[in-house]
Amino acid sequence: MVSVVSWQRAVQDMGRAVLRWLAGWWHIVHFGALLLVLALSPSSYSGENRLVLARRIYIDTAPILGGFTVLCALVSLVLTRIVVVTALSYGLSQYALQLVIRVLVLELIPLTAALFVALRCTLPSGAELSQMRRRGELEALRQGGVDPLCREVLPRVLAGMFSTVTLAALSCVVALALAYLAVYGFVASGLPGYTRLFGQVFSPAVALIFVLKTLFFSLAVSLIPMASGLYDKADSSSRASAELRGLVRMFAVILLVEVASLVGNYY
Repeated sequence: MVSVVSWQRAVQDMGRAVLRWLAGWWHIVHFGALLLVLALSPSSYSGENRLVLARRIYIDTAPILGGFTVLCALVSLVLTRIVVVTALSYGLSQYALQLVIRVLVLELIPLTAALFVALRCTLPSGAELSQMRRRGELEALRQGGVDPLCREVLPRVLAGMFSTVTLAALSCVVALALAYLAVYGFVASGLPGYTRLFGQVFSPAVALIFVLKTLFFSLAVSLIPMASGLYDKADSSSRASAELRGLVRMFAVILLVEVASLVGNYY
């Protein structure tokens, strides 16, 4: 009898956990649709909201742009050198640059930029929103006639997306330039072959997948932490609880996007 009761309680607990999991993802989908409407509405960019948006974009992009670009340049230079030397030793030098472009530009840089922005900007912003919700600051804004989604949430989401795309785009340009210098040196004679190789790698389908993957990465690292900060009901007021839930959901979406892009590029 005791075992039957324990089994029933386990099933009930599992059912409640599944319902909470589904409710969490439904909140994210609903939250994303709501922010999409706000992002396309001209009234969201009037007056004080423009200043808040500009400030958030600067805070989430400028302090990390230089450091991330330098770090990406160093890693790109080291990886390029390793790939080129290894390809030469096996007599496969004609494939070295193509491998560098595919590994660095198509796969590693967008993923690294998204995770870097998430850890430095959007996850802490989501935890900050959770704290503001618990302290009643968002409700105070609403009672004062200010939409908290337009004033506090939308700028954070757009700033996270802008930061991710900016870091990925700049780092890709730096990686491509360093790959050329590592192989051809400071001469222009290799530009025709390099541009032809770049065009072979970035076919229209691959370029479209690359753009969509970067966009979805930026959406995942910007939207999910904010939704978790607004809707998750934590048992404690610690910032770590909101960050952890946002981190798990964010990694799940990033993994799905990465798998889908790999299937689209190589199958």
